[in-house]
Amino acid sequence: MNLILIALLLALLIPIYEAWQDDDIWQKMLAFASIATKTSILTLVISVLRDDWMIGVVGVIILSVGNAGLMLLAHLLRRMNYIGNEGTYD
Repeated sequence: MNLILIALLLALLIPIYEAWQDDDIWQKMLAFASIATKTSILTLVISVLRDDWMIGVVGVIILSVGNAGLMLLAHLLRRMNYIGNEGTYD
């Protein structure tokens, strides 16, 4: 099980590197959504290893509503771009 945790941590580094490297805001948001999902899966694995259901509940909450704020931010950025380009979506 420790190998699974190490593999999950290594997989978590890939979107962190992508967000650090790229200047495009949409690529950064995609990378951060991937980080949130991988972090919640990592939390669920740790909760199973420790047999602690409260940590598992936190992992499920992060997994279910963690990206909602990110989607609201994406919608806000799209609307700001819409206003800036005088009514034309990209």
